[in-house]
Amino acid sequence: MENKTIPRDHILEMRGITKRFPGVIALDDVNLVVERGEIHAICGENGAGKSTLMNVLSGVYPHGTYEGEIVYDGRPVEFRGIRDSERIGIVIIHQELALSPYLSIAENIFLGNEQKNGIVIDWNATNVRAAELLERVGLDERPETRIADIGVGKQQLVEIAKALSREVRLLILDEPTAALNDEDSAHLLRLLKELRSQGITSIIISHKLNELLSVADTITVVRDGHTIETLDSHGAEPITDERLIRGMVGRPMDHRFPEHTPHIGEEVLRVEDWTVHHPIDQARKVVDGASITVRRGEIVGLAGLMGAGRTEFAMSLFGRTYGVDVSGRVYKDGQEIHLMSVGAAISHGIAYATEDRKRYGLNLIDTVQRNISAAALRKLSKRGVVDANAESTVAEQYRREMAIKTPTVSALAGKLSGGNQQKVVLSKWIYAEPDVLILDEPTRGIDVGAKYEIYVIIQRLADMGKGVIFISSELPELIGTCDRIYTFSQGRVTGEVAKADATQELLMTYMTMDKDVTVR
Repeated sequence: MENKTIPRDHILEMRGITKRFPGVIALDDVNLVVERGEIHAICGENGAGKSTLMNVLSGVYPHGTYEGEIVYDGRPVEFRGIRDSERIGIVIIHQELALSPYLSIAENIFLGNEQKNGIVIDWNATNVRAAELLERVGLDERPETRIADIGVGKQQLVEIAKALSREVRLLILDEPTAALNDEDSAHLLRLLKELRSQGITSIIISHKLNELLSVADTITVVRDGHTIETLDSHGAEPITDERLIRGMVGRPMDHRFPEHTPHIGEEVLRVEDWTVHHPIDQARKVVDGASITVRRGEIVGLAGLMGAGRTEFAMSLFGRTYGVDVSGRVYKDGQEIHLMSVGAAISHGIAYATEDRKRYGLNLIDTVQRNISAAALRKLSKRGVVDANAESTVAEQYRREMAIKTPTVSALAGKLSGGNQQKVVLSKWIYAEPDVLILDEPTRGIDVGAKYEIYVIIQRLADMGKGVIFISSELPELIGTCDRIYTFSQGRVTGEVAKADATQELLMTYMTMDKDVTVR
């Protein structure tokens, strides 16, 4: 009997896509096939070409700026811009959400697609339709609520509601859970499954491999601008994260974290009874009597759930860049110091690499060179004039030492991948020669290969005698890299755990502990 194969229902085919930037081939003959009604995941290292491929698909990079062919619903398409792709049901949600914080949820959902009665906006219809969409995505908020008054997780749901308002058929999500806590991430993934049951196809880009394995029907691995393989999650052979990592980095990563023997010296920083009040609700303590110590050559982790006070602790310590009515004592090498401004913190040898590198850590419209020198221009200037040649030499040195992937240090920082942007942030602060470096979520939104490189850099800093404070929401990361870990809950330090004793279960116990209980 003749074998008959059931024809597959492709909603999308991208054939031979090649995209060039000055000095870089971002995509090289990439092929992608997506089945109708599936959740298709794309994974790869930072700079592998994932987001570039989706920008080609959605019209961010219009037809004519790339080579190859896009076939959607069985016919070739040529998008001149993002409106062309949206018109036929392709909607992309970028990692940096495109919402106006001072407009309401309803206004954001229908921005550019207003519900009108003639030439006048029908606000009643707008709010009624918005409420229906919010219910569909499982968001219990009033349509009149301002975007600025809801969290990032809810803002992601507003973006999806906005996509649904445009009759989306193919939904593209670029790192949708990168800034979300576990609860919000789980809700978003459940929603994708519900949309799948309603016939909506999704493409999701993520570095969180466990999430991809839990939700995706198909996974395509991209490396260095090439498609490496496409795997069927429902196939006979189960897909493991080790298999995906091997495809992403071109080699197995048996050890997620580099081995390290610490050389811990004298105490370099001690913070006692640190208390910070909320800048708006000034009666509320966001950090409540926190005390920590850091020694030279030591990597000290701060663990806590969202809102536990870790970032608020770090920002207020770094020149009081967060909060009001800050109190407590700080000792550097045994001597009390006063950190009343960012300049004072830097002069005392304390640096802070923010969790939001795009907004606060970098000037995205300036060059890699100028970003690296920004925190220590005094070392490059004479009588207030910066020596451009010396600045270029320093930047080039860090480009080599930190393995920053950029064709030139004159390239704009905003053009780099997330992992390379993070290396620029670290280079900036290393060049400032701090004694204590506070790293707030330094690997957020970065792939496993780039994470490994960041861990090596952090260990190198510790080996130079620096004290490192490492804030992370990923407990395996803290356990794998830190010599000691403090846990925060409701603004208080609830536990201090040595590396040898650290387990995810123990840390989670302390992180969910009543704030009035402290374990040592």
